Amino acid sequence: MFSRVEVAFQSLLNCLQTVKMYGSNHPMFQKSLDNAYMAFEVALADHEEIVVGIVGEELAFEKEILFELGKLLRPAILYLKERNIERLAFYRGLNKGELRIFVDFIARPKEEFKGDPTQVFDLAGAEHISIGKLKVGGSKKTEGDKTKNSGLYDSSAQHIDQALNGLLNNDKIDHLALKFSLGSIMESLSVQRNELLKLATLKRYDSETYTHMLNVAIFSLYFSSRLGFDKENVLNIGMSAMFHDIGKIYISRKILHKPGQLTDQEFGRIRSHTFLGAEIMLKYVDTLGILPVVVSFEHHLKYDSTGYPRFPYIKKQHIASSIVSICDVYDALSQRRGYKQDYSPDVVYNIMDKEKGSSFDPVLLNKFFKFVGLWPVGSIVALNDGSIAQVFEQNESDIQRPIVEVVAPMEKKGKVDLLKTAALSISRYLNPWKEGKEYLTFDK
Repeated sequence: MFSRVEVAFQSLLNCLQTVKMYGSNHPMFQKSLDNAYMAFEVALADHEEIVVGIVGEELAFEKEILFELGKLLRPAILYLKERNIERLAFYRGLNKGELRIFVDFIARPKEEFKGDPTQVFDLAGAEHISIGKLKVGGSKKTEGDKTKNSGLYDSSAQHIDQALNGLLNNDKIDHLALKFSLGSIMESLSVQRNELLKLATLKRYDSETYTHMLNVAIFSLYFSSRLGFDKENVLNIGMSAMFHDIGKIYISRKILHKPGQLTDQEFGRIRSHTFLGAEIMLKYVDTLGILPVVVSFEHHLKYDSTGYPRFPYIKKQHIASSIVSICDVYDALSQRRGYKQDYSPDVVYNIMDKEKGSSFDPVLLNKFFKFVGLWPVGSIVALNDGSIAQVFEQNESDIQRPIVEVVAPMEKKGKVDLLKTAALSISRYLNPWKEGKEYLTFDK
């Protein structure tokens, strides 16, 4: 019986993912709505009512915690919690029209969900569905916002990990769930950009492969949206970024992390990851499109086409590949790794700037650092007056002089706009795993 409830609830959240991706008039949404309605008809044949609660970040039905379903649908669970929806009840007699009303309702922007959403939904006319909160009260909003963003980041990383394993095992992947994760990140970037970019800065010090891939996806989403791409293209670029290095999973970790010089054979194997990645992603063209294939194949081609793979008929790197390439190198240089020294942000900038016009499109590279800044959000820096600060926001007119938040000494605490304070400047970067560790103010 539980399995029927799980299928019904998963079908419902897939329906939500579909309407967010394609809109309510698209045939894909109509098909997903039909599937959800049929699943609820089957489940409600066994139960007068189905009441599902969200406890923490898990789903609960009757006395059971649906752990596996919770892991699979974590981004959708966070989505509901953002809208103050912690309890969902479906009653026998439910019709497809009511289910559509419900999906349309929860697909609204989160700004419309203030307080308890019960009264607003009651007016919508779906009498066989009720929603609400499990209890009144909760943590402070500021802490909740931090937890929400961290949860979104971590759950997205888990989705990538699951998808990578699925790809390597030739399994089907839940492309809607992945797009939903990226869509949630894109929404968060539009309203809480600094907090997510700050997380990406700090999470670089996690050594997992999928953390790098998620960071590249976040930066690619942000960069392409700032460049003016529409939502669908931004999502496609983000999805391509998420799997740009899938071919590297086939390469021996021992070779990838080798501290000394690689042999010709080892270097050849590493270069082969672009072919391997494209070959893997070709199997998923029907669900993910062709762009992930292109980006997997081209992201090491370089702006002047002197990279790899080398083919006479490739004249120019696709713009999506150029975007992902910049974000890939930027995050890779910034990553903390046992086989290389930690590079400070100014060193990363100088390394990449020297490759302008050869490895990177000069116009795109200039815009990237204009948007991201020389000192990324979340960086711990020492100012020339001896105080310690964390970078809070960029000043696009001068990438060397961001807005910072002084964290020490106590008497100097507060935000300072370095663009408006000529006497102050950044003197050096503090490594967050060394001398800067004690000044971190966000849970990594």
